[in-house]
Amino acid sequence: MKVTLFDFQKDALGKLREALVSARKSVSPDNQQVVAFSAATGSGKTIMMTALFEAILDEPDDQLAWPLDWAPQPDAVILWVSDMPELNEQTKLKIESKSDKVYRVNQLITIDAHFDAPRLDGGRIYFINTQKLAVNQPLTNRGDGRQHLIWETLTNTARAIPDRFYVVIDEAHRGMTSGKGAQAAQTLMQRFLLGYPEVGLVKMPMVIGVSATPKRFLDLIANAEHTVTTHKVAVPAEEVRKSGLLKDRILIHHPEAATTAEMALLEEAARRWGQMTAAWGAYCHEEKEQTIWPVLVVQVENGSDRQLTKTDLGAALTVIESAIGRRLNEGEVAHAMHDTGDLDVGGRRVRKVEASRIDADKNIGVVFFKTSLSTGWDCPRAEVMMSFRRAEDHTYIAQLLGRMVRTPLARRIEKDAALNDVHLFLPYFDTGAVESVVASLHNAEDVPPAETGSSRNLVVLKRREGCESIFAALDELITYRVNAARAQSPLRRYMAISRSLTIDEIDDDAWGQAKQQIVEWMGQRIAAIKAAGQFDAATKAITQVGLRTLAVNNGTGVAEPTADYHIDASDVDIDRLFEEAGRAFSHGLQMEYWRAHADRDALEVKVEAIVLARNAAEMAILESLAEAAFDGLYDQHKKAIYKLKEQRRVNYEKLRLATAKPNEVPWHLPASIDFKRSPADPIWERHLYVESSGQFRSELGSWEAGVLKEELAKPEVVGWLRNLDRKPWSLEIPYETGGDVRPMFPDLVVVRKSGSEFVIDILEPHDPSLSDNFEKAVGLAKFAEKHGGLFGRIQLIRKQSSAGGEHFARLEINQAATIKKLLLIDNNPLLDDLFAVASK
Repeated sequence: MKVTLFDFQKDALGKLREALVSARKSVSPDNQQVVAFSAATGSGKTIMMTALFEAILDEPDDQLAWPLDWAPQPDAVILWVSDMPELNEQTKLKIESKSDKVYRVNQLITIDAHFDAPRLDGGRIYFINTQKLAVNQPLTNRGDGRQHLIWETLTNTARAIPDRFYVVIDEAHRGMTSGKGAQAAQTLMQRFLLGYPEVGLVKMPMVIGVSATPKRFLDLIANAEHTVTTHKVAVPAEEVRKSGLLKDRILIHHPEAATTAEMALLEEAARRWGQMTAAWGAYCHEEKEQTIWPVLVVQVENGSDRQLTKTDLGAALTVIESAIGRRLNEGEVAHAMHDTGDLDVGGRRVRKVEASRIDADKNIGVVFFKTSLSTGWDCPRAEVMMSFRRAEDHTYIAQLLGRMVRTPLARRIEKDAALNDVHLFLPYFDTGAVESVVASLHNAEDVPPAETGSSRNLVVLKRREGCESIFAALDELITYRVNAARAQSPLRRYMAISRSLTIDEIDDDAWGQAKQQIVEWMGQRIAAIKAAGQFDAATKAITQVGLRTLAVNNGTGVAEPTADYHIDASDVDIDRLFEEAGRAFSHGLQMEYWRAHADRDALEVKVEAIVLARNAAEMAILESLAEAAFDGLYDQHKKAIYKLKEQRRVNYEKLRLATAKPNEVPWHLPASIDFKRSPADPIWERHLYVESSGQFRSELGSWEAGVLKEELAKPEVVGWLRNLDRKPWSLEIPYETGGDVRPMFPDLVVVRKSGSEFVIDILEPHDPSLSDNFEKAVGLAKFAEKHGGLFGRIQLIRKQSSAGGEHFARLEINQAATIKKLLLIDNNPLLDDLFAVASK
């Protein structure tokens, strides 16, 4: 793959592999195999399928740890079915752009009206849309020299290679019905699943349904009369949201009451579009990224027989130009309305464009459309939308927003939180109607997970002016990230960081030295296997195949063994095992070892690599050496890594976190953060992030508010942070519960001035009735034991009653004596005893 897959995508591919291994073994004319693959819109389903196709037709991508029982099928056939030609073309272009293994000339084939073949050729991916399968289409009718109907072609392929013919139904929920009458339904999508005997089409032996919501697809299968084995693979929506592939928030701008001042909201939308354009330009320039040009999407009203739309397009363009302070460029305005071609609007050409081509055409900045843009459209550049439609059309708006929340750079932006937002302007929606839109966004089939709400509540906070030295002090701290990245083997991590250090010109020799070092370690581990007397037996198991001969007595039918003997394994077998060993080492390290010993017998060297890969004890030592080397490289270059541009720095952080146990990383607070609050929430002083007004509003819990008031009464307190749960920037501390490691997010981070230095405190008001009390206390103690020198106070706080009334009892954890006591406790009563002593 030309792209690095996200962890949730790798996990999904592992599950798809397991499903297909099982399906291959069990598929038969009487046992159809169906994989229901579901993932939220924006999760990269096409990219995941591309990686799967590579593994089927060629070899698994090296970034995926594919098990040894996976076998590529170079002669397999893949048929991609969708209900729109544009969707097929979009998918085909995406596969071509993302794959680096396939697809060579003539491997990606669109089945058009002229296609005529007895069966589909192996080693290819075909694309067909259901419109070409209608009864009046050339593919389904004799004539004009056609020898094979498409139904015959598909049936012949299914019968010839049932275990190597994969039919992929894109957005599988379309065309499906539920209920016991489903088998008789005549939709074209259903025919692939149920067969269509009237035209000679058998049910396809292996079907992969790809959808955001496969319920109807599964309902159809459940009611099929033939035997179906179903394999379900689902990507959790929360994993997609955490990945950064989707915008964090959808901000809805609306009047308190529905208004006729639609052009005023369009002007504000255009102004926001201009601001987003400038912000993206500044970010991309600073980060040396290819410039992102945002799109303003304008949903207009329907028209009539004599009128294209009731919306005044001329007035709309005038308002947009007024808002951005310039005339729109030639070709910058387009429309995606199917009932007309190019338009002349007040002397401006508004060109017709297919929805699927909007994103690729970087000249387009403004798009007019009616309702049909939500299908066949994928435009991560669409950042701002204005709708002239009435409140009853909220379902259309929900569907459209599902196509707008993809991030343009396929990652979350840390430096400017505003670039993680999508803006929606609704002049005809009052507060009640907006609540309907929000409900649709939570329930609609094609809408990905994102925080949604009124722009009155969802705001962006920026660093408070004059706090530069405070943030510099905070940059010296560390945080943890629990389960933030899927664990990788230390060998993979060591090779990946050394390669990145060389690519980023931080350490030109790191990659070469890492390969040389690992090859030396491999030689040492192989020598250890030989010294332990284990090598010869392991070699024999690889290079020889034991055979047994049985003699069957004709008269009695009794079989008796007569001889055992061995034959040498073939070179093909050895090469296959050598490649499998390479998957265990990763990054082609088996070839590095082979090349380093080029002066020796090639077979002998390959066998050594195979033996090592199969020896768990020696591989564990090798991995341990690689882990220590990784840590050494990271510590040596972490200052240089911090100075990298955001995209590259995030790559190192992911590698740092890709361990089975939590690992600390530098704590870097961004220039701005997103925040949710009510306009009526109380104002708090000295927060490190504030709104454009310079204020910070938040509704805190009663304990948090009480503790904060005590802190703000101290003149030495110069700043504080509301440490929100599970934000990319949050201060995070691991703790153990029930055998698992989980993250905690202490509520308050307080900054005090002590002389010329800043002291940073961690304050955690925590309800003592919660069962995780002592576990979090132990987690804080372990954190203080290792990192307490970077902080001032680390306190667990609870409200207690006494003779003098209620007060906040504070257990000071960042003291050696307290840490020792906390590390020994294993229940809440013991923690209560510590609080009792501390309160005296």
